[in-house]
Amino acid sequence: MLLRNIFLKNLRDRRKALFWWSFGMILFALFICAFYPTVQESAAELETYMANMPEALIAAFGGTGSNIASPEGYLNVEFFSMMLPMMFIIYAIGFGGGVIAGEEEAGTLDLLLANPISRWRVLLEKFLAMVAGMTILSFMSWLGLVAGAYVYDMNIGLGQLAAATFSSVLLSFSFGVIALAVSCLTGRRGISMGIATALAVGTYLLYVLAQVAEPLEKYQKLSPFYWHLAPNPLANGLKLGNMAVFIGTIAVFLIIALIAFQRRDLAV
Repeated sequence: MLLRNIFLKNLRDRRKALFWWSFGMILFALFICAFYPTVQESAAELETYMANMPEALIAAFGGTGSNIASPEGYLNVEFFSMMLPMMFIIYAIGFGGGVIAGEEEAGTLDLLLANPISRWRVLLEKFLAMVAGMTILSFMSWLGLVAGAYVYDMNIGLGQLAAATFSSVLLSFSFGVIALAVSCLTGRRGISMGIATALAVGTYLLYVLAQVAEPLEKYQKLSPFYWHLAPNPLANGLKLGNMAVFIGTIAVFLIIALIAFQRRDLAV
């Protein structure tokens, strides 16, 4: 029965990993918030230090104009600009690259497809398991931030934290679905994770360098990080146009994954 419910089986297979990931994200959020009072006390020295940092390094940690003494500026620099997206991306790519290619390489995909279940349904239920996994992980991260903001007296709204966390999820999930599509095209977990990781690193560098290298400025909108970081969702909330970019990217690569998985001769 459980084998036929692929959605629940995938969540069950990953329940331990998801538990420890969630536990780690809560601890990490609390850890970041715990340093805020110290940063606030040293705000003047830190602002002077950041003013003397190279522009590229400032851009990599949240861009210019971030007041690190404010809760928004501090969390943007320390949490939302790189660390949270990086962790979410690692989880999403690992999940996306493994759900099809992992089973194919392990030789368990033939057992699954021997049941009267269509390929498109197998893929969609695995995709929904990815969505559920990312939703749980993002909620736990948000919960850790909320607790940390309360304990360390950070004056920031719950909606602001939710908007920035959700934007990070959309960004990272895009790379996870790219890994899923490549795994459906190739049947190789390593290749799918490698390509998605290379795209994540490359587009992040493009976004950072475009802010300090004028010839690259016109290309910065090609980077998904632009649509996550430039609108500053922590301060300004979610923008419909930016979310549409991520949702469109996810939809396109999900369709590619469905077509590839439906047509490819599997190594079973």
